[in-house]
Amino acid sequence: MQECNHKSVDLTLLEDTLAQYADVKGSLITILQKTQDIYGYIPIDAVYRISERTGASPAKILGVATFYSQFRFQAVGQFMVMLCKGTACYVNGAERIADAVMDELGIRDNQTTDDGLFSLSLVSCLGCCSLAPVMMINDKVYGSLTPDKARKILRDLRKEATAE
Repeated sequence: MQECNHKSVDLTLLEDTLAQYADVKGSLITILQKTQDIYGYIPIDAVYRISERTGASPAKILGVATFYSQFRFQAVGQFMVMLCKGTACYVNGAERIADAVMDELGIRDNQTTDDGLFSLSLVSCLGCCSLAPVMMINDKVYGSLTPDKARKILRDLRKEATAE
């Protein structure tokens, strides 16, 4: 399981979802999806609130949530960096790009920088094989990467975000 990020959240934001789905059999995944839509991740306090309203144990809720890779237990950063590890990217140096990105950001796969700016996810394929090696940051694709090019992109984004 990913590391839990425990900070107090406004559970009243969850009430409409729970009112609609708490008593609907088989709706736990829907509740979890809507919880993540609300908060950007699944806060541990929300797991306990969902448990209270649905009658499902916190262990069962966490079991379901950890089974599916779509669910996160930590808030993602302003910039979601997805690095492709697919075959085309791999043979074109994706490992070197990943090492440079992790070194530049000081985080590993499925982690977020302390300043909350960047989250990193190593993914199986981004479907941009002709641009290999490639990464996607939020909705923008960056291709034909080198370690230096990847570092520059991240530094430019950090500079832009901290200037705002």
